[in-house]
Parts: sequence; structure tokens; C-alpha cells
Amino acid sequence: MTPTATYRLQLQPDFPFAAAEKAVPYLAALGVSHLHLSPVLEAVPGSTHGYDVTDHASVRAELGGEEGLRQLARRAGEHGLGIVLDIVPNHMAMSPRHNRVLREVLREGQASPYARWFDIDWEAGGGKVLLPVLPGPLGGELGQLRVEDGELCHGEQRFPLAPGTEDLPLPRLLDAQHYRLAWWRLARTELNYRRFFTISDLIGVRVEDPAVFAESHAKILELVRDGVVDGLRIDHPDGLADPEEYLRRLSGATGGCWTVVEKILSDEERLPAAWAVAGTTGYDALRRVDGLFTDPVGAGQLERRFREVVAPAEDRGGYWEPTVRRAAYRVLLHELAAETAFLVRTASRVCAADPALRDHAPWALETAIRELLVRMEVYRPYAVAGGPRTEAAASAIPQETVREAKAVFAVPEEAAAVDVVRELALGGLGTGPGQAAFCARFAQTSSALRAKSVEDTAFYRFLPLLSANEVGGEPAAPAVSPDAFHAFCERIARDWPATGTVLTTHDTKRSADVRAGIAVLSQCPRWWDDLLAQVAGVAAPDPLVAWQAWQTALGFTPAGDTADVDAALAAAPEGERMEGALLKSVREAGLRTSWTEGDPRFEQAVRDFVAAGPAGAARRTVAHFSRALDPYVRAAALGAALVHLTMPGVPDLYQGTERDYHALVDPDNRARFRPGPPDEKTVVTTAALQLRRARPAAFGESGTYARLDADGPAAEHCLAFARSGEVVTAVTRLPLRLAEAGGWAGTALRLPPGTWRDVLAAPPRVFEGGEVPLAGLFADRPVALLAKEV
Repeated sequence: MTPTATYRLQLQPDFPFAAAEKAVPYLAALGVSHLHLSPVLEAVPGSTHGYDVTDHASVRAELGGEEGLRQLARRAGEHGLGIVLDIVPNHMAMSPRHNRVLREVLREGQASPYARWFDIDWEAGGGKVLLPVLPGPLGGELGQLRVEDGELCHGEQRFPLAPGTEDLPLPRLLDAQHYRLAWWRLARTELNYRRFFTISDLIGVRVEDPAVFAESHAKILELVRDGVVDGLRIDHPDGLADPEEYLRRLSGATGGCWTVVEKILSDEERLPAAWAVAGTTGYDALRRVDGLFTDPVGAGQLERRFREVVAPAEDRGGYWEPTVRRAAYRVLLHELAAETAFLVRTASRVCAADPALRDHAPWALETAIRELLVRMEVYRPYAVAGGPRTEAAASAIPQETVREAKAVFAVPEEAAAVDVVRELALGGLGTGPGQAAFCARFAQTSSALRAKSVEDTAFYRFLPLLSANEVGGEPAAPAVSPDAFHAFCERIARDWPATGTVLTTHDTKRSADVRAGIAVLSQCPRWWDDLLAQVAGVAAPDPLVAWQAWQTALGFTPAGDTADVDAALAAAPEGERMEGALLKSVREAGLRTSWTEGDPRFEQAVRDFVAAGPAGAARRTVAHFSRALDPYVRAAALGAALVHLTMPGVPDLYQGTERDYHALVDPDNRARFRPGPPDEKTVVTTAALQLRRARPAAFGESGTYARLDADGPAAEHCLAFARSGEVVTAVTRLPLRLAEAGGWAGTALRLPPGTWRDVLAAPPRVFEGGEVPLAGLFADRPVALLAKEV
């Protein structure tokens, strides 16, 4: 069945199935139809997220095991709720101690029946798997290696031994294994297995193999068949060799249960129509909703002011596109060097086997691979070797990109390597194993590169308006016009009516309410200058840190429901939580420090600055500023919430977001679920969810979407639409600009014929079809949700 709305719970050892079971009555009363659970299969002990799966055949014992999950499903069913599961087909934990399948591969090598499970380039490793797990070079760690109980041990790590090798002297014992223990730093260049992005602790799984698919999905499919699970969320489909075939196989195996994919769409990119899914998890909707409440004029002014105040180099945060390009080169040349080397080896073998291609030198192929990858503007092409080439696949590597890549070569004839690489990447030049391997791995590497260079690097360097730096976002063009939003919704209602929509997830860098508190700056960039002047006395490590820290503090210091600043500060999220987020930011940016080449002195300076400024006495200054902006932040937060809950698609609420929810990047946003006191946002959320549940057809797959336009001088500040002629949503956008222009005077919204009840109002308010002055419609709050009387 298709959910009407889902509610994401982050399961972890201190919030297991039994704890989720206790939350069921509350969530049922809220109005959702399904619990959306984070991964539930066996994972590395203590994992707080569950994406490091160790056993596909078992439900995680730390959460309560399979019986705990089934009991949760029974309890949910008693309250009319179903379950949607987040599953992880792309990778498993690279943990020999806990991953049984991996242990067998390490013990038996290529002869293991489980060797087919993993993307391992045995030839590149000389028949061994590189395990970059040692804290230092092997020579310095030999004294820490020992054999105990038939295993090779280093600290708490345990590695299986090849049969008959346990009594060998250490040097010979190491050489006799099907793996090579190595310093963790060698992963960048020597790794010979596919991993998740740049995380060597997660090894890629070959679910394209039918046998691997069957074994790795047996438990999930059993839970679906038994009615325990109604729907699936697919993590990171872009890591798969052939997402379309995987999703087709999954749909057939589940009987077509509701399934959404965590696909990040770039700009106007479309989800492939052939994918057997209901749609995406909703980051495309997030960008459009956020953009509605961002002023394009003010966003442009903030960008110019950012360059004046911070003075970053053009390609280190000064301008978006150069920043992305430089970040892509950095990631590809350093963090993804091993992945690039695999592509070069594979392309070289393909060329060597064909006389017509034989004289393309490895260096030329490497240059072509690099120059095409760094110019990718979507996450990956979707193609298979020898398969049909779609227009979307061809447009992923357009001819303009080819021309730019060729321009890097001094000799035109050598630039022909670019054509070869493009053909291989798009499935041309045959169906051999080399061609198939290159086509799949180019796409997989492209998605990893895009994620790491954009989401995890450029988003931390180009910082004019932090609210725009969100998964799927466009930081250089953050605003979305009402026309563009309506066009998006009309398309979704037509093509993907059951797609997912989100505002906050476990992966968003800032929760929706934090983003609303920052996005308001696009309506008052001069106010931002005033705040910077007021806090200028707090010395920062550099201007970039100061800029992002004070914007973070603004979004993370809500005014609350009191006029007393001291009371608001006491109720605000702990300022110390900003320290972790800002340290992560400077490490991801990689400009002054990084995860692998840290600068302790700089990082301590960041800590000291946060303690003295954004989380210290100067936070009071931010609180006064936040108080002045509160009416406008409130309008944006409530407006975004209501639009999200009533636009086409299936809304997913992240735990706690039915009320004001202020969280920063993980792990800050992955704290255990705790119900809190209701607030105004809870009123809006509950009313919208219960209306969806009461009128499922109005919001469902056969429901319609129609834009409603206001008339009058302030018409651009109202965003309104009707769902199936039964429900009207109306919200205020850019309210500070609206106030400066004189308010709603002379502006009205024409309602469709009929009698309409405002379900948010208490006591109830009723409007008749026709023109309704917006000053009256928004008299109580800056949003309205109207239900047609029947």
C-alpha cells in the first residue's frame, strides 16, 4: 500500500524496537500512516545508524532481534500503522570480526563461494585484498601482531587465517594470507575493493549478481511477504552497477511494494522513467520548498558581501562553479586515486585487446577519465555495456564536456582518448567483461566524486547563505519562484504522484527550522552586516569560520515563545553542539585542516572561538537579533512545513520535526527520539496529517494539483494551491519584504467555489468561494489550510 505519510525513527541500541513500540500511540495520533525505520539488519556492534550491515540474514540483536521487529509491527498494526524499512544494498561493513561473509572471503580468497559478493580487483592486489586497518606502517606494527585462537590479532581487531597457516613464522604467515594488512593511509592509492564513497570501512556488494541479490535480500523479502514491512527506502542507488535492473528485480520480488530511492537529482535532472519505484526520497522537493522562502535579490547581495568580507580565492569559495571544479580535482586526485587507477587499468586492458584502440597510452586514458569526471554535472550516467543509449545518458557527458576535456591535451590526436573513455562510460565499444566493468565503475566513481566534491567539500567552502547548502541544493541559485514551484508540483503529480518528499532527514546538514532561521537573511542582507559588526570583537580563526559560525548561531538560536531573551537562551539548543558541527565543517572544507591531515592548533582555535562567541556570551547578541527576526522566521518555518505536508507526494517527517526542531549535521541530528511538548508547528503538522488521512484520495496518486494565484500588489508573497478541489493550502512567502512593502492591503486570493473551513483555526473559521482578502485569511497565522465542506 502507498503511505499517506511516514515518520522516520532512528533506531540505535539506546532506542530499540521496544522503545519505538512505546511511541506508536503518539505517532498514530499525530496522523502518519507508517513508521519509517532506519536500517534494521545486523550491524557493527554499537552502531548508531545501522548502515554498516554485517549480516543480511539477521535482524539486529541490539535492537531486539526479529521478534522485536515483528512485535513492533503488530503493535503498529493495532494502531493502523504500517512499516517502511530503509535498506542498504550497496555495501556492507568491512569488519572481518563481525561480517561472516567477509571473513570467509578473507580466509579462502578467490576460491571462497562468497568471493562473488564483493567488488574486489584481485589481480591488482596480486591475489590479495588490501586491508588498510593499521594505525601506522606495517613495519612499526609487527610487534603488535599476534596469533590467538587461530586468528591473527591486532589490538581488538581479528582476522581469519588461511587453513594450515596458523603455525607459520609471522613474516611467512602474513605472506600466506589472502589479504594484506596495511597502513590506513594506503587506502587512497592502493585499495583494490570498491567502497562507499571514500569510506574504506564499507565494502561494495555486487547485488547485480542474481545469487548475491537473492542471498542478501532473503530476510527483507521474507518480512515483506509476511506483511511485517509495507515499503522500502533504498539507500544510495547510485552506488549500484545497474540501478534500473536492480530495482526491476526488487519490484518483482516484493510484488511491487511502495519503494523510494535516495537519488539526488541535479538541477532539472529527471528520475529515469524506467525505474520500478514510486519516486525519490524527496531531496528534490526539499530544494523547491526551501527555495520558495529565499529571496533571490538578497541572496545575490549576500554572495557579493561574502566575497567582500571573507575574500576567498575564486576557486576556494569565491564562486560556485570554480569551487566545485577545484574540489572535484582534489577529491579525484587524492581521495579517489585508487578508484581512478582501477578505471585506467580497465580502460588500458580494453584498448590493448583491440588493435583499433591499442595506441591510447595509459596516461592519456587517465587524463581523459579525470577531465570527464570532474566536469560531470549530474551524479552519474545510467548505461550498461552494449545496452541502448538513452538521451539522458548521452546528456550526462555532452559534447561540450568532451570538447573541454580534449582542450587539456596538447596533441589533438592524443585527445582522441576522450572519445574512447566517453564511449566506454556510456556502454559503447562492446559487451566484454572489461567494457562492462568500466561502464559500471565509471558511473559509481562519478557518483562518489559528485557527493564528495559538492556535498562534502564545496558546500563547506562556498558559504554566502548556509541554508542553501543542502543535499540536492543549488547554493549559487537558491531561490525558487512560485512559477517554478508550481511547475515542479504539476510534473510530480503527473509523473510521480507517490514519490517521497522531505524537509529534514538524518543526512541534512541543518534541520528545516535551522535553515529557516538562516534563509531569512536573504530578505535583510543589511541586517546581517549589522550583526557581524556587533560581534566583530570576538576574534575568529579566519573570516570564513566567523561567517559560517555566526550564521549557524543565528539558525540555532530560536527566539522561542517568550519575549525574555534570557528565557529564550535557556530554552535554546545547547551552544556546545555548534562546536562539533563547525569542526566538521572546517575539516570537510579541507582548507586549513582535514580529517586526514589535521591541524590541531587551528582546530583548537575554532573550539576557543565557538566557546567565546557563538556558544558564549556573544550568543546573547544573536538572541536579540533572532528576536527581531522571529515573526519572519516563524512564517517561513510554518509555511515550509505546510507546503511539504500538502504538496504532491508522500511526506516523510523526521523524528521530532512535528514541533520546532533545531539540529545540525550528523551526529547532532541522530540523537534518540524523545517526544516533546506540542507547539504551533505541531498544530499545523497534526492538522495536515489528519486531513491527509481523512481524505486520502485528495492527496493520493489519482489526486490533482492546481495552482491558485492571488491578485493585488502583494500577490507574489502568497503561494497557494488546491488538491483535488477539496483542500487549499495558502502560505506567506518572504514576509519581511512583505512588511516593508506595506502588508496585504488590496491583495486577495480567489478560492474555488464552495464553503471552506480553516482546519488550523480555533474557533473554526469559514470562507465562501471567491475572493478572500489575504489580510483576513492570514489574520491568525501566516498559513492557512482549508478543507471544503461536504
